[in-house]
Amino acid sequence: MTGGYALALLISIGGLALIDLRHRVFFWDSPIRAALTLTTGLVAFIAWDLWAIHAGIFFRGESPLLLHWNLAPEFPVEEILFLTLLCYSAMILFVLGTRLLARIRTRRSAAS
Repeated sequence: MTGGYALALLISIGGLALIDLRHRVFFWDSPIRAALTLTTGLVAFIAWDLWAIHAGIFFRGESPLLLHWNLAPEFPVEEILFLTLLCYSAMILFVLGTRLLARIRTRRSAAS
Protein backbone atom coordinates (compact mmCIF):
# COMPACT_ATOMS: atom_id res chain seq x y z
CA MET A 1 0.00 0.00 0.00
CA THR A 2 1.71 3.13 -1.22
CA GLY A 3 1.65 5.82 1.46
CA GLY A 4 0.97 3.41 4.31
CA TYR A 5 3.96 4.63 6.30
CA ALA A 6 2.96 8.29 5.89
CA LEU A 7 -0.59 7.41 6.91
CA ALA A 8 0.63 5.60 10.03
CA LEU A 9 2.79 8.60 10.95
CA LEU A 10 -0.11 11.02 10.44
CA ILE A 11 -2.41 8.86 12.57
CA SER A 12 0.26 8.74 15.29
CA ILE A 13 0.74 12.52 15.20
CA GLY A 14 -3.03 12.89 15.42
CA GLY A 15 -3.09 10.62 18.47
CA LEU A 16 -0.43 12.75 20.13
CA ALA A 17 -2.45 15.86 19.34
CA LEU A 18 -5.48 14.31 21.06
CA ILE A 19 -3.41 13.47 24.15
CA ASP A 20 -2.01 17.00 24.05
CA LEU A 21 -5.51 18.49 23.78
CA ARG A 22 -6.91 16.31 26.57
CA HIS A 23 -4.15 17.11 29.06
CA ARG A 24 -3.13 20.59 27.78
CA VAL A 25 0.48 19.47 27.65
CA PHE A 26 2.32 21.16 24.80
CA PHE A 27 0.53 23.02 22.00
CA TRP A 28 -2.67 23.58 23.96
CA ASP A 29 -0.71 24.85 26.95
CA SER A 30 1.54 27.36 25.15
CA PRO A 31 1.13 27.31 21.36
CA ILE A 32 3.82 29.84 20.42
CA ARG A 33 6.46 28.30 22.67
CA ALA A 34 5.48 24.82 21.46
CA ALA A 35 5.72 25.82 17.79
CA LEU A 36 9.15 27.37 18.33
CA THR A 37 10.39 24.34 20.26
CA LEU A 38 9.09 21.87 17.70
CA THR A 39 10.49 23.90 14.81
CA THR A 40 13.89 24.13 16.49
CA GLY A 41 13.97 20.37 16.98
CA LEU A 42 12.90 19.73 13.39
CA VAL A 43 15.55 22.07 11.99
CA ALA A 44 18.25 20.40 14.09
CA PHE A 45 17.22 16.89 13.07
CA ILE A 46 16.83 17.83 9.40
CA ALA A 47 20.32 19.34 9.42
CA TRP A 48 21.63 16.17 11.06
CA ASP A 49 19.87 13.99 8.47
CA LEU A 50 21.17 16.04 5.55
CA TRP A 51 24.71 15.87 6.94
CA ALA A 52 24.42 12.10 7.42
CA ILE A 53 23.02 11.65 3.90
CA HIS A 54 25.91 13.69 2.50
CA ALA A 55 28.38 11.59 4.52
CA GLY A 56 26.82 8.38 3.17
CA ILE A 57 25.54 7.25 6.57
CA PHE A 58 21.79 7.60 5.93
CA PHE A 59 20.00 6.48 2.80
CA ARG A 60 16.44 5.92 1.72
CA GLY A 61 15.35 2.31 1.71
CA GLU A 62 12.93 0.90 -0.82
CA SER A 63 9.49 -0.06 0.40
CA PRO A 64 6.04 -0.29 -1.14
CA LEU A 65 4.79 1.65 1.92
CA LEU A 66 6.64 4.84 0.93
CA LEU A 67 5.12 7.60 -1.18
CA HIS A 68 8.35 7.83 -3.21
CA TRP A 69 8.32 11.64 -2.95
CA ASN A 70 11.76 12.98 -2.10
CA LEU A 71 12.46 16.44 -0.75
CA ALA A 72 16.16 15.93 -1.54
CA PRO A 73 18.18 12.95 -2.70
CA GLU A 74 17.74 10.14 -0.13
CA PHE A 75 15.38 12.37 1.92
CA PRO A 76 11.76 11.18 1.62
CA VAL A 77 8.80 13.28 2.71
CA GLU A 78 8.04 10.67 5.36
CA GLU A 79 11.22 11.73 7.16
CA ILE A 80 9.64 15.10 8.01
CA LEU A 81 6.60 13.31 9.42
CA PHE A 82 8.80 10.93 11.41
CA LEU A 83 10.89 13.77 12.84
CA THR A 84 7.71 15.66 13.74
CA LEU A 85 6.43 12.58 15.58
CA LEU A 86 9.77 12.16 17.32
CA CYS A 87 9.98 15.78 18.51
CA TYR A 88 6.30 16.00 19.46
CA SER A 89 6.36 12.80 21.51
CA ALA A 90 9.63 13.84 23.20
CA MET A 91 8.15 17.20 24.21
CA ILE A 92 4.95 15.63 25.55
CA LEU A 93 6.97 13.11 27.58
CA PHE A 94 9.27 15.86 28.85
CA VAL A 95 6.40 18.07 30.01
CA LEU A 96 4.49 15.18 31.59
CA GLY A 97 7.68 14.00 33.31
CA THR A 98 8.34 17.50 34.63
CA ARG A 99 4.78 17.72 35.97
CA LEU A 100 5.08 14.31 37.61
CA LEU A 101 8.34 15.25 39.32
CA ALA A 102 6.82 18.52 40.54
CA ARG A 103 3.84 16.63 41.94
CA ILE A 104 6.14 14.16 43.73
CA ARG A 105 8.20 17.02 45.20
CA THR A 106 5.05 18.79 46.38
CA ARG A 107 3.78 15.65 48.11
CA ARG A 108 7.14 15.09 49.78
CA SER A 109 7.23 18.69 51.00
CA ALA A 110 3.70 18.42 52.37
CA ALA A 111 4.51 15.15 54.14
CA SER A 112 7.55 16.54 55.96
